[in-house]
Order: sequence, then structure tokens, then C-alpha cells
Amino acid sequence: MNGENLQMLMVEADTGPAVPIAYRFDKPQTGKPAFVWFCGFRSEMESLKASALAAWAKANGAGCLRFDYSGHGKSSGRFEDGTIGAWLAQAAAVCAHALQGTPAVFVGSSMGGWIALLLARQWSSRKASHLKGIALIAPAWDMTRLFWERATPEIRETILRDGVYLRPSAYDDGPYPITRALFEDGERHFLGGGPLALSVPIRIVHGCQDSDIPWRHSLALLEAAGCPDMRLTLVKDGEHRLSRPQDLSLLFSMLREFL
Repeated sequence: MNGENLQMLMVEADTGPAVPIAYRFDKPQTGKPAFVWFCGFRSEMESLKASALAAWAKANGAGCLRFDYSGHGKSSGRFEDGTIGAWLAQAAAVCAHALQGTPAVFVGSSMGGWIALLLARQWSSRKASHLKGIALIAPAWDMTRLFWERATPEIRETILRDGVYLRPSAYDDGPYPITRALFEDGERHFLGGGPLALSVPIRIVHGCQDSDIPWRHSLALLEAAGCPDMRLTLVKDGEHRLSRPQDLSLLFSMLREFL
């Protein structure tokens, strides 16, 4: 994709200098919402699903806002310095800067589902009328606790002793660092400790062959969220990424109700 609508936003950090965050925003036609894409862990706004969403939104007159967290894609910063709180703050800053009251539908993939839910909770009192719905793809909510519970004692010891564990990747892009800071910060953003009070419609799609985030994790979200209009669709042969043509068709049929 060309760089015509690539923009940078300086986002203040809790510690250290401000970080330039890359984003793309295609504005919607009058009366249409903007779909906000929240990338997964180590993913980026130029990924297959994000690009397909932007094209689909444009074809239907809707807007699309995409961005890269620090340490991801075209944004600055080191990946290993990132935390859920930092990436949430960046998502909030980009949304506030770009949308400026535009009706929005959050679309979160994997870890992006966690960040989308956290931001929706922030918006629930201040900007409730701006958020029209949430769509989640294999949402990795409370991802750090899930990983910790599934980690071997040796991996836990490495994280506590060294502050980092190089986790092998299942997607042939090399090992990546999982830091102690990520886990400690994740606990400060834990969603599973009580009811998640959200009133907007929530749609979830999850593959039953997902080896990264078990589909029952989405079932637990269905039970935990205090949302009356919530649906979970399971794809029997689907894996974690859900990026096949049939998966994208299912996603777009799910999003069509928000147009």
C-alpha cells in the first residue's frame, strides 16, 4: 500500500520521551461509522485482515482507522519496552485525535481484542454514544495471565530471574521477547476479576482449532461480560488467525449490521 494516508502522532509516554505512532484513517461517508482496527501481539496495520477490513469499509462507505502500537510496524519504539498499558494509551490517543466524535465500531484481533475491551470500558461513561459496537476475533483478553497459567515452571523461572523469555513463534518469524514488565502491567489491566459492564453490541468469532487462545476463553468472556446483546460464533476448522477467505467473509457479514 502506498503511504498517501500514513500519518504520525506523537504520544506521550509515562516514562521516557514521546513515541511517534503511525496510523491511517480513511474518513467515512456521512451517516456511516468508522471501523477501528486493534492489531494483535506483534501484528501491524498492514496485515492481511487489517488491509481487507480497510478495503471492505471503503467499498461500503464506512471509515477505517488503523494504527501500529509502539515497537510494531511503522511506529517507533522497541517492542520489548511495550506493555498493555502503554499500547492502550496509544490506542486511546490515536482514537481521540483521529475520530473526534465520529461513531466508531471497535474491531480487535487477538491481543487487540483485550485492548479494544479496555478502551471500550474507558469510553463507557464519557463517550458511550460514540461507540456503536465491538467485534472481536479470537480475543486474547487477560492474555498475560493466560500465558502464565500455561507456562512451564522453567519458563516462569526464566521470566522472574532474567526479566524476559524468548518465546518461539508458531508463525516462522523468529522468537520474540516476553518480558516480566508485560506480565506485571497485565495484572493492572485484568478484566476477569469482575463483571465487564458494556452495553454496546458485542460480536465474537473464534476458531475451534485455535492453539494460541482456546475458544473456551471466548465462552468465558461471554459469561463475564454484562452485555445483553452478545454473540459468539465458533468456526469448527478455524485456527487463531482466521484470515482465510471464508473467515473474512464471516467477519464482514458480522460487521455489516453496524453499517
